[in-house]
Amino acid sequence: MGEDCNRPSLQHTNSGFLLQVISSSCLLPLSLSFSLSLVASDIHTETVQAALAKHKEEKMALPMPTKRRSTYVQSPVMNCTPPDSSSGSENESALLRQSSVGADLEALDTPSLLQPPSLQSPDSWINHSVQGSSTSSSASSTLSHGEGKPELCVKLRLCVSGQGECVYVCVTVFVGPLTPHPPGVPVNSRVSTKIQQLLNTLKRPKRPPLSEFFMDDQEEIVEVPQPDPNTPRPEGRPIIPVKGEPLGVVTNWPPALQAALVRWGATQGKSPALTALDITGKPLYTLTYGKLWSRSVKLAYTLLNKLGPKNEQVLKPGDRVALVYPNSDPGMFLVAFYGCLLAEVIPVPIEVPLSRKDAGSSQVGFLLGSCSVSLALTSEICLKGLPKMPTGEILQFKGWPRLKWVVTDSKYLTKPGKDWQPHIPTANTDPAYIEYKASKEGTVMGVAVSKVAMLTHCQALTQACNYCEGETLVNVLDFKKDMGLWHGVLTSVMNRIHTISVPYAVMKACPLSWVQRVHIHKARVALVKCRDLHWAMMAHREQRDTSLESLHMLIVADGANPWSVSSCDAFLNVFQIHGLKPEVICPCATSPEAMTVAIRRPGVPGTPLPARAILSMGGLSHGVIRVNAEDKNSALTVQDVGHVMPGALMCIVKPEGPPQLCKTDEIGEIVVNSRAGGNMYYGLPGVTKNTFEVIPVNTLGAPIGEIPFVRSGLLGFVGPGNLIFVVGKNEGLLMVSGRRHNADDLVATALAVEPVKTVYRGRIAVFSVTVFYDERIVVVAEQRPDASEEDSFQWMSRVLQAIDSIHQVGLYSLALVPANTLPKTHLGGIHIFETKQNFLDGNLHPCNILMCPHTCVTNLPKPRQKQPVGVGPASIMVGNLVAGKRIAQAAGRDLGMIEDQDLVRKHQFLSEALQWRAQTDPDHCLYVLLNAKGLVVSTATCVQLHKRAEKIAAALTEKGSVNTGNNVVLLYPPGIDLIASFYGCLYAGCVPVTVRPPHPQNLAATLPTVRMIIDVSKAACILTTQNLMRILRSKEAAATVNIKTWPTIIDTDDLPRRRPPMIYKPPTAEMIAYLDFSVSTTGMLTGVKISHAAVSALCRSIKLQCELYSSRQIAICLDPYCGLGFVLWCLASVYSGHQSILIPPLELESCLPLWLSTLSQYRIRDTFCSYSVMELCTKGIGTQTEILKARGLNLSCVRSCVVIAEERPRLALTMSFSKLFKDLGLSPRAVSTAFGSRVNLAICMQGTTGPDTSTVYVDMKSLRHDRVRLVERGAPQSLPLMESGKILPGVRVIIVNPETRGPLGDSHLGEIWINSPHSASGYYAIYGEESLQADHFNTKLSFGDPTTLWARTGYLGFVKRTELLDAAGDRHDALFVVGSLDETLELRGLRYHPIDIETSVSRAHRSIAESAVFTWTNLLVVVAELSGSEQDALDLVPLVTNVVLEEHHLIVGVVVIVDPGVIPINSRGEKQRMHLRDSFLADQLDPIYVAYNM
Repeated sequence: MGEDCNRPSLQHTNSGFLLQVISSSCLLPLSLSFSLSLVASDIHTETVQAALAKHKEEKMALPMPTKRRSTYVQSPVMNCTPPDSSSGSENESALLRQSSVGADLEALDTPSLLQPPSLQSPDSWINHSVQGSSTSSSASSTLSHGEGKPELCVKLRLCVSGQGECVYVCVTVFVGPLTPHPPGVPVNSRVSTKIQQLLNTLKRPKRPPLSEFFMDDQEEIVEVPQPDPNTPRPEGRPIIPVKGEPLGVVTNWPPALQAALVRWGATQGKSPALTALDITGKPLYTLTYGKLWSRSVKLAYTLLNKLGPKNEQVLKPGDRVALVYPNSDPGMFLVAFYGCLLAEVIPVPIEVPLSRKDAGSSQVGFLLGSCSVSLALTSEICLKGLPKMPTGEILQFKGWPRLKWVVTDSKYLTKPGKDWQPHIPTANTDPAYIEYKASKEGTVMGVAVSKVAMLTHCQALTQACNYCEGETLVNVLDFKKDMGLWHGVLTSVMNRIHTISVPYAVMKACPLSWVQRVHIHKARVALVKCRDLHWAMMAHREQRDTSLESLHMLIVADGANPWSVSSCDAFLNVFQIHGLKPEVICPCATSPEAMTVAIRRPGVPGTPLPARAILSMGGLSHGVIRVNAEDKNSALTVQDVGHVMPGALMCIVKPEGPPQLCKTDEIGEIVVNSRAGGNMYYGLPGVTKNTFEVIPVNTLGAPIGEIPFVRSGLLGFVGPGNLIFVVGKNEGLLMVSGRRHNADDLVATALAVEPVKTVYRGRIAVFSVTVFYDERIVVVAEQRPDASEEDSFQWMSRVLQAIDSIHQVGLYSLALVPANTLPKTHLGGIHIFETKQNFLDGNLHPCNILMCPHTCVTNLPKPRQKQPVGVGPASIMVGNLVAGKRIAQAAGRDLGMIEDQDLVRKHQFLSEALQWRAQTDPDHCLYVLLNAKGLVVSTATCVQLHKRAEKIAAALTEKGSVNTGNNVVLLYPPGIDLIASFYGCLYAGCVPVTVRPPHPQNLAATLPTVRMIIDVSKAACILTTQNLMRILRSKEAAATVNIKTWPTIIDTDDLPRRRPPMIYKPPTAEMIAYLDFSVSTTGMLTGVKISHAAVSALCRSIKLQCELYSSRQIAICLDPYCGLGFVLWCLASVYSGHQSILIPPLELESCLPLWLSTLSQYRIRDTFCSYSVMELCTKGIGTQTEILKARGLNLSCVRSCVVIAEERPRLALTMSFSKLFKDLGLSPRAVSTAFGSRVNLAICMQGTTGPDTSTVYVDMKSLRHDRVRLVERGAPQSLPLMESGKILPGVRVIIVNPETRGPLGDSHLGEIWINSPHSASGYYAIYGEESLQADHFNTKLSFGDPTTLWARTGYLGFVKRTELLDAAGDRHDALFVVGSLDETLELRGLRYHPIDIETSVSRAHRSIAESAVFTWTNLLVVVAELSGSEQDALDLVPLVTNVVLEEHHLIVGVVVIVDPGVIPINSRGEKQRMHLRDSFLADQLDPIYVAYNM
């Protein structure tokens, strides 16, 4: 299509003749009223401009995509976070005035962190009805999902860790009744303004509530559109087949085409057969009929006798031979073609391959393979130009069979003896030649044409075109196939015509060359395409004295295209003064299978020209012919392509399904019965039957006769006077939501939108891709280098609007690519299939792209309307338990009682446990710290740790002058100092708070977090190292925070040997042992209080689960600052007495195998790590297992490798880790996960005994409805989930509905609630808001068991009873964690987990390194990190949109492409999506590209 796009667009109603189609039950449905109008001006743009004018009135501002620019104006951090509608009702506000926060916040020295009260007009804020859903992402400050009192969470953005990871401190403040939501939101950044524009474009009426619930087990996902009663339907009678005039019997017609060549070669040897032009358009050589005959005979003789060694016959009659000749050498091709016919071998003309990566190269290989071609004929010059290997051999082209190349230049041919004559039988049904044809799917097939069909076709063309012997024909078309071959090579020789061949290269240099040749040679026939008319018309000013008076026929090969009308009219308008007569313009319709279907016969001067049909585009899209009278904007003017060919029979059948005859006012596929058509797809009998042996049937399905018809692939109808009208091709047909659209019509509309400044006219491709159960239309165009971003975006927006108005169809995607980058066909057109493939594979590399899924995806399932849930035992019982489901609850084994009083004392407080160990087993080594080289840096025995703790306790009381119960910040790198300081604090009666130290190279990002925790925890003192003390007081630190207000800093490196006057013993075990501050996945910094009782219960629970005792060794590669990592690093060894080998995760960056080699060296049975450590090993050394094995690394000793996390187990990562290191002896059963949360640091952990970890597959559709339906592995829409480890001793788990707080059955997804002696005591907040703490830490079920106190984890999960048995012999209940309740996205009334969407996104393209999703005002925003080159950036936009739509049935609102490392990740390797969201809205991401999907 591409090469022919250089013509004006749709010809509309005010030009040409009018074909009216009137339907009546009693009359013939087609009657004509002609209105003559010879105004042949080009009016294609008027329609489009009129359509666009309508849109202008609406004044819809579309957000332009954002490309990276070098300088960004940084807006204040927090002033663009929108209110969130998720944690309460829609009108709750997350914005409250600064004054309500109170003075304590001001002490945090962050005046600009709260939202300013300046708000915009109501219209600029959120439209809650987008997509009919009214909720956005859950990002509430704390886990108050129920009916807890409202609170304000001021989120203060900070940075921790070496990676500059950002957090929010969560300061919980009780406020009064909430004020209604203010009617706007500040939009102080470019991003927010653009999202606002996007929201305005998406405003829609709210859908009515559904009468019934959208059930999980409903098979039908797609919303089926109801049939429109106003859809036009065909009303005519069934069509009667149309006959062409009889094929005349002429006595001197030859018995075979070769016989004609024999005759002219002998009798008219000097008569010119072919003139070839050079690149400048001047004649290069003329081949006479005598020379053509003699050279063809020489070639035939050589092919049959001289190719093999010792003159053995290599080719035999009927073998297939490829003809590879360039477009500029018609003479060599002519000789080769006729040489093959005389040798009775079958020529297969193909294009010259230019490189190994030619567009469609492997498909041409498929053609050669299906035709069993092993020999290729070519010219010497062409052979020299073919790509070669270093050895000088011709390159083996992709997908091609091995070929022997034969040069056919005269000097290499052998002259036969006088007694040798070629055998010329009478034309029969054997194949004469094979013409290639590319299907819509890109497959190249060979249409075999028999000898009799070739001869009959030449006779039919001679009769239809009234060819005379000896006349001249100018051919601009490709002579290797189609009209160029049929007229310029076959029919011309039959009639001794002199053909002037004008190559494509000459047309590019001199578009008027063919007109000049007609003038110089007084040619009677010219064979052109619309593009040649267009180019000649554009260049005609240069030529004054040309005359086209001699033309008897101007055959327009693509006259069947709807937009050929305007080209023909415009050309006639310009050249009529040069003698061109209106009646000589002859459009025709052809296809490789049916060959010439119809051609307009040259008219008699003075007779009226044929009529034109002015059809309604709406009717056409439903396959019905309707005159367009009302809306001039959506009319299509088509010209006829004349009558059926002589000797042929034609009818119109339905293009899909059985070949049923169409009605007279219905569009269908043209099928032809004729001796002059193709016979089969060579070597493909299955496909042949459906195309070449079609027997039309009537409405009852009965065949109308026995004669087979050939499908032409052309869509059209028969008009009055049996004129044939073509409105499109099957391969250009786009079926969208049951309506048909023609790719060529869409190209025409796009061209009418003043494309001159923005895109190249001939370089527009239109195709459809299947996404979410329907075809979606994609337009790709080449952009001019000088087009500005604004121009391009403007043009794209206008094309969207024009196509929407005129064709009533939405575009899915519109992409602009740099000039000359679309894959080309051999004549410079666009290779549509390759372009489509590049689009789907992410290899298109556009420079601009617009996605518009909101308008064209109309088959999404209806949004789920949540039903009000009635709270009470009855409703839940009926809902869950009557059906035989069990309540979803599970428990770890019993902790048991400690009988020995000595042990009770030992385990009551950890400080006492350490003293007891120092006395009873002083030299037992508790801790070993390794460095990056795997060497022991320091160790600590029980007594060493005790004495070091005493020194620190003494220093605290002397230097720090702290009181009992004061908070003390521990600021240490991972190591034994941290552990000693912790016990020093316990000895002194202080509450330790471990804080990750600031990164020396990144103080500006990491120091404010340290400051924040120190301020929030009201620490009286800081314990740290000399090195870190210097950093805290350095000039660099002063630039970031106020260093004059640090609390007392004690450096613990060289303390004097002092003992505290007494070691503090808490009066009760309920007192706080330490504070645990951590960043939650929503980016909140929350501190929880852990009591002494909880510490000893937790340590005992872990000891029992992992069977830890003094003679055991474990290896820990975790960050020791919070959660279970801190417990294992600092507490567990002192309690259980086992030895811990400590490996700081930071050391792995300089020595990746450190952790694994330690396991091997020390023969470790149990090890604990984080996901980031596992990922480092998988990506860094996963490919080096052979080298590690050679070094003696052996992991067969590892019995359990537990990943410590507060998230859903990352199954893909743990599985790939297991597989990669299986060769080093790692047991696949060894790897498991643990699970903890803020309210309870350790809920699950895979122990040394008990059943293996279970994996289940759940249905994702059900999961979105909070249901759990198990499916088989590999089922569509299945999600694999891994058990989060075994529930720890003493822990009870129940699954609860977060809204009703009632227990759920085991087929439901709900919040995980915990009852355990080691739960945290509460949040550490500035204002002790007890109700909030009670809600999370001491809450009760609304019914069932109203006495037990539970802690709410804030995580969603479910319990499933497995077939495995636990230690007691009962069936094992497994807990599956699905995700954080705070992080879930509520879209379209369904619950989505970000990780599922992110997994799909990361799979979409090889260049996506990492991704994160969040919502903003009901828009789903996807951020993808690009690991490839920036030219891949825009390729990701459609792929991300496609995959989310296909797999999650969601439309992505914004796609943001960023550099690697932009998505913030905390120390546990968890993404901080809320921080990312705020950075995006505050314009702080410096994205490579932001696409706003309209």
